[in-house]
Amino acid sequence: MTPPGCELQGRVWKAGKPQQEFEFDRISDYLTEPDTLVWVDMFDPDHDALAALAQELGLNVWAVEDAVAPSERVKATVYPSHTFFTVYAVTMETPTDEPKALLTKHRISAFVLKNALVTVRLAPQWDIHEVLRRWDDLGGQQYGVSALVHGLLDVVVDGHFDAVQVLDDGIEDLEDTLFDPPKRDANIQRRSFALRKDLVNLRRVVLPMREVVNTIQHHRAETHRAPELDPLYTDLYDHVLRATEWTESLRDMITTVFETNLSLQDARLNTVMKKLTGWAAIIAVPTAITGFYGQNVPYPGFDSWSGFVASSALIVFLVVVLYVAFRRRDWL
Repeated sequence: MTPPGCELQGRVWKAGKPQQEFEFDRISDYLTEPDTLVWVDMFDPDHDALAALAQELGLNVWAVEDAVAPSERVKATVYPSHTFFTVYAVTMETPTDEPKALLTKHRISAFVLKNALVTVRLAPQWDIHEVLRRWDDLGGQQYGVSALVHGLLDVVVDGHFDAVQVLDDGIEDLEDTLFDPPKRDANIQRRSFALRKDLVNLRRVVLPMREVVNTIQHHRAETHRAPELDPLYTDLYDHVLRATEWTESLRDMITTVFETNLSLQDARLNTVMKKLTGWAAIIAVPTAITGFYGQNVPYPGFDSWSGFVASSALIVFLVVVLYVAFRRRDWL
């Protein structure tokens, strides 16, 4: 029963040792064999394909609906025969000077049975080979399906950490750019907005991970507890908390960058206006004097060389006095 139009892969372990062959049609047989562990991965399946597998394995119909729904939040739900959870792996591009989105989310849903793990991945495709490598490096499949779940969640949370680090570096670059000379990056406002949008999307998938790990850990303790995995799950939960706290601090940082940039723009505008006002005051002096002497009425020095010299000397004197006074007050 190979699902049509669906990329499929899987593994079988017996007594903690990986087997060479995996046959999708034999999933039910694998689950009846003692000391056997099964992993099935389906990429972008349609509803009918997943429903057929769910009927064979006794999966909850509402969980199947959630697994293939167009959008679903991060959550974990415990059913009588299995646990269903949805998480998001993320990938981040390196920040550039272009104001664009850097974050890409990859949805992963999973059905955790007594001795099987069924993962459902939706587009865009996420490379699950890192999970396979983690399983091979850590081993521990003899401890049951909890070891597989931990390996999957550990890779997802590590991806969250990498994404937070990229955002942190991008925000620090913006902070350095803020106090550059006025001819700094003209896209700083757009870049900060793009980073803020990525951070909001990241927080939506990072913050609920605490409840997901808590639910899985609690259900694991009630059903197929393996004391050997307790330190691993404790460390996983600690990583989730650290990622959560980090994203919260980044939210404050990007808000500070956004507000500081606006404040600096206001300060620069005030400086420009102050200088323009000072020069306007200086220019007003010769304008006032020449305007007075331009009246068509007699006055001392009218129509004589001495009047021109006196008015010119007065203009120079007052301009110099105003310029020196404004410079001392840092108005120019």
